Amino acid sequence: MKIKFKITALFALLVTIILLVLSISVHYFTSLQRIEAFKKRLKGRANNDGQLFSYLGDNDSSRAFLYHIDSASAFTLNQKSVVIFDYLDRPVYRFNAADIDSILPDKEILKQARVKHDVYFAVNKRDALAFHYTDNRSRIVVVVAAYDVDGWQRLKDLRDILLTCLFIGIAIALVVGYAFSVQLVKPIKQIIYDVKHITSQNLSHHIQAGSTQDELNQLANTFNELLDRLQEYFLVQRRFISNASHELSTPLTSILSQLEVTLQKNRSDEEYKQVITSVHEDVQQMQQLTKSLLEIAKTGTEGGIELSEVRIDEVLLKVTADVQKNSEAYKVMLEFGDFPDDEKAFLVFGNGDLLYSSLRNIADNGCKFSYDHHVMINLLFENDNVIVEFKNYGNTITEAESEHIFQPFYRSATASPIRGFGLGLPLAQRIINMHKGTIKVHSSKETGTTFIITLPSIKAFAAKA
Repeated sequence: MKIKFKITALFALLVTIILLVLSISVHYFTSLQRIEAFKKRLKGRANNDGQLFSYLGDNDSSRAFLYHIDSASAFTLNQKSVVIFDYLDRPVYRFNAADIDSILPDKEILKQARVKHDVYFAVNKRDALAFHYTDNRSRIVVVVAAYDVDGWQRLKDLRDILLTCLFIGIAIALVVGYAFSVQLVKPIKQIIYDVKHITSQNLSHHIQAGSTQDELNQLANTFNELLDRLQEYFLVQRRFISNASHELSTPLTSILSQLEVTLQKNRSDEEYKQVITSVHEDVQQMQQLTKSLLEIAKTGTEGGIELSEVRIDEVLLKVTADVQKNSEAYKVMLEFGDFPDDEKAFLVFGNGDLLYSSLRNIADNGCKFSYDHHVMINLLFENDNVIVEFKNYGNTITEAESEHIFQPFYRSATASPIRGFGLGLPLAQRIINMHKGTIKVHSSKETGTTFIITLPSIKAFAAKA
């Protein structure tokens, strides 16, 4: 069942329940009002008969006169019946309309009437009232019963009106509910239409959110934000594939061209050795590029890495030793700040191999691009965070370049003479982000270039938990 029909049915059901409750309430309170109104009429008739009976006395002539009066007023109360009981609960007077039996209530009703002054009850669809009349001459209970023709007819007319209104109300609710549901579902249908026409080739096409600030507007805006993220992801992916293809094709082209030229004629051993050496360098370059691409791909799946407690100081000691092995000119100086008393403050929760890879890439870049090939590393502990600073003196990174250095394959003009692929910093950033950390860069001619990495310690994670 479509949602518009569900909304229509639910709306009609709610309206029906409301109308039904209102109709029953109106009928119920009108019925109580009828009883109260007719009860007053019965009480008036009983009081009149009690006064006449007490005034005329208990004899045949007074009964005949009272009977004549009741007969004359019988048309005002349909199916009228009057019985008067003395103080010993004996019937001393009776009047019944044609074909109507007398009402002889049990002694309990008569007893209650003497206590409560009057008692209402019903017998065979006739309303009856036992009225206790007392004066200086008599103590009697007058029981008057009649059929409320007008009252019951008004209730019947009211029921017919309420039922008619109920069916009309249900019909109106169905029509209004359907129109309301169509209007409500209209933006949803528009969202479905827009989503169906969105492909990977036109992610820039956005869903019409409308001007209303409701949940459907929020849903459309959420879809648009998702499309923006997907579009950005696909753009990055295409650029990454394009750059990777280019970087891989360059050494392959070089290898192929060298081999083709070499095979055109016989060469000396020295020439073959030079070609093999050149090809070997190109193969090493491809191997390093492939390794970097695999590491970039690995950082895209957080669920596939093993996490454990890692001591950053031990990772930095290993980074310092390994970077200095790359070249005799490279020098890494490591300084530690004040160690905190709590051991958890300098432990981070993550993957030691990935953290080592990211920190080594930054240290390698620092040595590679600094004038003196020196890097200063400071390890600090502040506010339950582990902070690692890499400082070197090389070409200044401008503000414009700082926005792109973490993009794969990006290389600034000053870095072009130095071999590399532009994958070290993007890889480092991805790894730091996976560990809920941040990486920032500050660069100037006076202070040099500083990369600041902030990682939350295990103590910080424990505090949040």
